[in-house]
Amino acid sequence: MSRVLRAPVAIVAPAMLAGVVALLPLIYLMDASLSQGFGAAVREIIDARTTILLIRTILLTLIVTTLCVMVGTINAWLVVRSSLPFRPVLLILLAMPLAIPSYLSAFAWVSWIPTMKGFFGASIVLTLASYPYVMLPVAAMLRSADPMLEDIARSLGVGAYSAILQVTLKQVAPAIWAGSLLVALYVVSDFGAVATMRLETFTWVIYGAYRAGFNPTRAATLALMLVALALLLILLEKRLRTRVSQRIGSGTARSTVRRAPLTVVAPASIIAITSLGFGIGVPLISSIRWARNGTATTDWSEVFGTIISSFWIGLLTGTATVLLALPVGILLARFKGPLANITEGSVFVTHSLPGVVVALSVVYLGINLVRPLYQQLPLLIFGQVIIFLPLVVGAVRTSIEQSRIALEDVSRSLGVSRMATIFRVTIPLAVPGIAAGGALAVLGAMKELPTTLILRPTSVETLATSIWKHSVVSDFGAVGPYAVALMFLAALPTALLSHVAVAKSVK
Repeated sequence: MSRVLRAPVAIVAPAMLAGVVALLPLIYLMDASLSQGFGAAVREIIDARTTILLIRTILLTLIVTTLCVMVGTINAWLVVRSSLPFRPVLLILLAMPLAIPSYLSAFAWVSWIPTMKGFFGASIVLTLASYPYVMLPVAAMLRSADPMLEDIARSLGVGAYSAILQVTLKQVAPAIWAGSLLVALYVVSDFGAVATMRLETFTWVIYGAYRAGFNPTRAATLALMLVALALLLILLEKRLRTRVSQRIGSGTARSTVRRAPLTVVAPASIIAITSLGFGIGVPLISSIRWARNGTATTDWSEVFGTIISSFWIGLLTGTATVLLALPVGILLARFKGPLANITEGSVFVTHSLPGVVVALSVVYLGINLVRPLYQQLPLLIFGQVIIFLPLVVGAVRTSIEQSRIALEDVSRSLGVSRMATIFRVTIPLAVPGIAAGGALAVLGAMKELPTTLILRPTSVETLATSIWKHSVVSDFGAVGPYAVALMFLAALPTALLSHVAVAKSVK
């Protein structure tokens, strides 16, 4: 619950810093967009090609987000409310698509079904890659939601499907909208899947314009249009998001497991099995096949070196992002007003930017402000933090919103200062969400390709850059070991993410 209180300076100052950090790429984009004058930027916006790109991007975002809401919500219900055995294992497996980069999954599908390209292929791959963004927060909220309301509806003669649609979905609506926002922002910023599927969206055209280097105005202007689209998505999600009611009273929380009829469990199980088979089965089997073909020529010392560097970069990124996101999450969850709204928009808006745009923006700022850090590890971590800050802020905010504000009121009534209450009560209660956000950042940093390619030190190779290096020369036998290693390494934070988010719900 948010309330109209004045936020302490110790929260406002770092939250504003996070907002400024997130907006830094816009400085570069504005400069590049207006480099040939305001008229040139306007002409790019009203160009017929831009209109087609906008319509295609919006349509792809709508379809993928809708599919992710359906698949993610159904899978979340299955692992929390059904009485199926081995639900903790099922939860972790259903979250594993987060460990697979979209470019790797897309190539696996194309190698299996060469005709699967274009809009349809991109929609399928992006849905399979991003439905966990909806599933995990919905499962977490289902755990904390009172199941008695659904029991009352069933006792009044309401059918199983109707009870889920009329009662349960309303309880988890905030998590659905929050997950939908992350999916939508992920889709509009994705490059790997649409490039592999040969679907021209904003990201592919922006990348092509930057790579060619002959039209920076068009690339920057299109990137600014993505920023505007992200703002609209944020405003829409904010309007649709509702507040879930807290359980009143003390005592032990009721078990969330319910014996649903087979007519409900069977279709949900089919969707879960399909998610597993297509989401992790296809890319995993393809990667193992590639690895077997290239085992004889693999330099295993190089593979182990890239594993260490990938994990180290991910760990540094996750730690830095959590430290920057924590005050923002507290501000958005516990205080409302213009400052919170501005900070929220600032943090989330750049999540729509492709990694290549963020990377080039950081290069621009690094060369002009901190030249000694150019192509050094701190600048890479800084760029990664900008990209994954919204993910961590969303996880922290949701976790704090679900904690009982009455406990903080009790602390304040005992004479504890507001900041001391935040450190002693608010943050400890939100530790699962904070850990989940950190795991998301670690996971994303290990998979991120464009930012790492541009900002990494010249002597550093990661699993993502190694996959790219061998893929561009079609040496897929060499790709296999790196692809398998990346999926198994990314599985660790993915398992942690699913565990801390909803582990108690499936025991």
